[in-house]
Amino acid sequence: MTPDESSPGPVEAEVVLAVVPVAGAAISTLGGLLGSETISASDDVIARVDELQFDLGEGPCWDAIATGRPVLEPDLRGSPSRTWPAFSRALADSAVAALFAIPLNVGPLRIGAIDLYDVRPRPLEGDDLARAVAVAADVSRTVLRQAIEESGLEEAPAAARPRSRRRIHQATGFVIAQLDVSADDAELLIRARAFAEGRTMLEVADDILTRSRRFTIRGGEIQDER
Repeated sequence: MTPDESSPGPVEAEVVLAVVPVAGAAISTLGGLLGSETISASDDVIARVDELQFDLGEGPCWDAIATGRPVLEPDLRGSPSRTWPAFSRALADSAVAALFAIPLNVGPLRIGAIDLYDVRPRPLEGDDLARAVAVAADVSRTVLRQAIEESGLEEAPAAARPRSRRRIHQATGFVIAQLDVSADDAELLIRARAFAEGRTMLEVADDILTRSRRFTIRGGEIQDER
């Protein structure tokens, strides 16, 4: 069970728990693009984890969004691989024994993270990690689409701007060829760049069509080259 374009309302943390066997999950946006906010939390424990990270400006979700990669702490109390001084102290008496942050990425945009916790030390690996990363990809698209819709920055209907939409369609084809992604993901990437830069999709599409901007994959990540 994963969110999709037809989701009628905000994505819920329970969609993550349906595929990843942990005690709790939270979905949050982070940073300047969408602001820092918990969209959904499955319980008070993980909601508090998010709140502490927002307040203190440190923790696994910040590391995940900075690197674009999962941050995994299977034994937060006993033998953590990294420490966050204030955040770790604040969690000392909590029920959190294992803590994981999976970034929410849409192409080169890093918009937030999914935090997962368990009450006993345990790794997140193999199929569980793969499912967490897969659901994060779906959640990322849903969260960004909803943010764009709520912002009022949607493009005019195709019938109102036929030539503009044709250029966007052409640019989508360029992105498909550059990245070998679906048409929906290619268009979402153009939409996301427009949203992030406060521009229109047409302006970003023209960058792509004039080859002043292209997308490549390096080290398994989408890079935006201008």
